[in-house]
Amino acid sequence: MAIFNNRSSSSSGESPHQKDPEMYGKSEYTTGTTSAPVVDENGVAIHTDNHHLHRGLKSRHITMIAIGGAIGTGLIIGTGKALAQSGPASILIAYTSVGFLVYIVMTALGEMAAWIPHGSGFAGYATRFCDPALGFALGWTYWCKYIITTPNQLTASALIIQEWVDAKKVNPGIWILIFLVVICAINYFGIKFFGELEFWLSSFKVVTIVGVILLSFILAVGGGPGDATGFKYYRKPGAFKPYIAKGDAGKFYGFWSSLVNAVFAYLGTELIGVTVGEAQNPRKTIPRAIKLTFYRILFFYCLSVFFLGMLVPYDSKELAFASSARTGAAASPFVVAIKLAGIKALPDILNACILLFTFSASNSDLYIASRTIYGLAEEGHAPKIFRWTDKRGVPVPALAISALFCCTAFMNAADDSKTVFGYFVNLTTIFGLLSWISLLVSHIWFVRARRAQGITNDQLAYVAPFGLWGSIIALFFCCLIALTKNFNVFTRGKYGAFDYKNFVTGYLGIPVYLICIFGYKFFMKSKGVKPHEADFYTGKDEIDREEEAFLAHQAEKRLAEGGKNGGSWFYRTFVSWLF
Repeated sequence: MAIFNNRSSSSSGESPHQKDPEMYGKSEYTTGTTSAPVVDENGVAIHTDNHHLHRGLKSRHITMIAIGGAIGTGLIIGTGKALAQSGPASILIAYTSVGFLVYIVMTALGEMAAWIPHGSGFAGYATRFCDPALGFALGWTYWCKYIITTPNQLTASALIIQEWVDAKKVNPGIWILIFLVVICAINYFGIKFFGELEFWLSSFKVVTIVGVILLSFILAVGGGPGDATGFKYYRKPGAFKPYIAKGDAGKFYGFWSSLVNAVFAYLGTELIGVTVGEAQNPRKTIPRAIKLTFYRILFFYCLSVFFLGMLVPYDSKELAFASSARTGAAASPFVVAIKLAGIKALPDILNACILLFTFSASNSDLYIASRTIYGLAEEGHAPKIFRWTDKRGVPVPALAISALFCCTAFMNAADDSKTVFGYFVNLTTIFGLLSWISLLVSHIWFVRARRAQGITNDQLAYVAPFGLWGSIIALFFCCLIALTKNFNVFTRGKYGAFDYKNFVTGYLGIPVYLICIFGYKFFMKSKGVKPHEADFYTGKDEIDREEEAFLAHQAEKRLAEGGKNGGSWFYRTFVSWLF
């Protein structure tokens, strides 16, 4: 057991950004200190000051939490609505385009996270490199997103169970309560238990999606009970479906609506940035997770929607029913494809898979909510009590307040729960887009600041491949989608009236976000961070020493094992990228 000498990089009067970067990473060990972190048998620093998260997430945990957060009902269910509104070619182009946009957001986040993988997460980067007001707004809107998303997933789970148990026999609120208690317990047991459970749940998601893709391919080429479909639905009823209007304008509206649906499906990919404070060897695991997650999501989403467009015509009556069902196997376009192919029994199996999808999503969403408010407390944007952690590194007060707000799911036990579910989805999308926008702005300021202070690319653990201009272009499209995401409310509404309910839920996040920014600036008198004054080094020395100790332990372990890598060559080359 070793103990670190936990020096603060701001202990001297010298400005942090003027310090020599070479001094960081020097490992210093002392004995007899009780406030410094202890290195456990796995080489991981364990803090005892009740203010630190513990780095209990392994590389495989990080990558699977990321993939599990992004692959869910948005793919297995949401693609049905997109296909019915837009047509097969529209959804293929839209999901591929948004996938590329997500990649830029993730690489921008990865560059900042690999430099200083601190527990304050998103809000910390915005506060440190751009403006404390932006950090305040980003942190609180992101927390709002997840205290909305978690009840949303709990509601989805209750609605799925209604496929087997009628709501008149068992009130949906009972199922919501059971799932809420279980996910609270999982999060309370500590990060190692949470990470291991999420790894296996997310692995099950991956297996399910791979199975769906393989089944779709077999049906498309004629390997099922029916004939091969090929691209016949691209010809009739067509590749692009007009939406709202007729002709080319209607086809464009259909494409744009599928772009918005794709954004909702990809939301959650950025949650890698929240895990950096609990990641082992984060400067290696975070960039690797970003690269692998991008390839896997693009692979899963693009192949799924490609085959879906070959199997189900957009004017199918069964697809129209699926779009109105909201959740459960009945709402899945892949179940429609299975029914059209004449295969029985699979819908119930897929329904059970979807239930596990929503349970896993609610579990990880509660985790993200608790770590987000912990990060806000770290930056001084939330009460200090939420910064307190127990001996396992669990921010118990942050978890408790997040779980308390998740009780809003009980509102959905009413008969109109499906309508409330739709409004929650609307709110989630705008909050998610605002978080992407904030991350891109933070990265733009980060690049400007590091250039002003002479920090070159070769000093970084990871560099975003599209750099500053990639973030600027992505920022433009994110803003455009955020402003036009509910364009249909301006063109038509129920009975020809203005659809004010979807307008409010679709755009409510924007004024909340702006009020947070300008309200903070007004009351706290904060100013933007100038490039030459941005703080790149405070706290970095502690993370460097943790990383050095972990790498030294891993080197000793490999030496003891004869320098062998785990797993066979075939597994590492062809299978491990999935898991």
